[in-house]
Amino acid sequence: MNDLKTGKDIDETRRGRREPLDRQRPWWRRFGWIGVLLVLAAGVAWWIHTRPSPPPPRARYAAGATTAVVAATAQKGDIDITLNGLGTVTPLATVTVRTQINGQLMHIDFREGQEVKKGDPLAEIDARPYELALAQAQGNLVKDQALLRDAQIDLARYQKLVKQDSIAEQQRDTQEYLVHQLEGTVETDKAQVDAAKLNILYCHITAPVSGRVGLRQVDTGNYVQVSDPNGIVVITQLQPITVVFTVPEDSLPKVMQRLQSGATLPVTAYDRSQQTKLATGKLLTTDNQIDTTTGTIKLKAQFDNTDEKLFPNQFVNAQLLVDVLRDATVVPTAAIQRGAPGTFVYVIKDDDTVAVQKVKLGPTDNDRVAITSGLAVGDKMVVDGADKLREGAKVSIRQPGAGAAPAAGAPAANGKAAPTDNSAAPSPGSEQKAGKRQRHEKSQ
Repeated sequence: MNDLKTGKDIDETRRGRREPLDRQRPWWRRFGWIGVLLVLAAGVAWWIHTRPSPPPPRARYAAGATTAVVAATAQKGDIDITLNGLGTVTPLATVTVRTQINGQLMHIDFREGQEVKKGDPLAEIDARPYELALAQAQGNLVKDQALLRDAQIDLARYQKLVKQDSIAEQQRDTQEYLVHQLEGTVETDKAQVDAAKLNILYCHITAPVSGRVGLRQVDTGNYVQVSDPNGIVVITQLQPITVVFTVPEDSLPKVMQRLQSGATLPVTAYDRSQQTKLATGKLLTTDNQIDTTTGTIKLKAQFDNTDEKLFPNQFVNAQLLVDVLRDATVVPTAAIQRGAPGTFVYVIKDDDTVAVQKVKLGPTDNDRVAITSGLAVGDKMVVDGADKLREGAKVSIRQPGAGAAPAAGAPAANGKAAPTDNSAAPSPGSEQKAGKRQRHEKSQ
């Protein structure tokens, strides 16, 4: 019974066995992890101390630093007030030439794509059946005219006999009605003769309008009919031609005011990319209602199209000149900046520093914009390099398209070293590229 040990006695025995082992371990093994941490901390401190420091923020705004910019001067000029809209070239006339009688197509007198004038021959249909019908109608007319003359002679005789009381008046009246009947027959024969002549005329198909002939729809030798849906050919008028385009409904009052005053509003057509000018024309009219689904209204402009740069169903960009703003203060659109102050420009003062100047914009004409308030004619402003500026920054003006200012210490054009310029911070990776370049020169 004494040999049995409790759990407490077993734990005390184990602790007693471990204590001698711990006392036998060397001190450097017990405190080795502390040394490792100290070595790592020393390495991190050395790396932080020896790495190159980044350039100080906003070093370009240090005392004496300048930023090279391109400047422009506000001038007085005219600004075109224009409206831009998407349009489609629409011909004034598109005619499908169809036969007006049935018959065999004898020959075609046009070439596909040919320019034709109104009345030019296009095709001919076999006229022999209609010439025979004309001869028959003319024969009936001659016969009925002879019957009419005979009835008229008898009527004159009966009228004399009635005066002599030799015949009854009823016989005279009957003859008179017969004359009227034959007169109607003769008129019908004349109409049939004219119809036969017209059919012969229809056998010679001519151009109803001037324009360009398309691809023919039927070949020689076919039997054409009035009911043919495709016809013989399609003629499209190209000179002059129109463009139908849309503008916002809010712009309609300006356009209507100018039209009602009798002004001629020029319209310029550009290609899909708005880079190539196709033609110049004038505004004809506006539609009579606004499209409620898009909030736009259709306008129609006419172009002479003498060079045929406009083609039916072509997509174009139309630019309508509504009015011209005279003697406005004009600046390049590149000078306009937008930010917390609103719309502003960097004005260059006499001491070559810039100041933020809020401006109010007017109409825009391509790369120019009118300033309604905030600037005066002759004010100088920054048009390139404004992203590096702030209020009070010092600038130096360079020519448009010129490269960046010489690097610090680099030789200038006169052979002297260029002054140090901290206006531009080094680009990311420039130090690494410079180090590689030096190592490459040393290896050579």
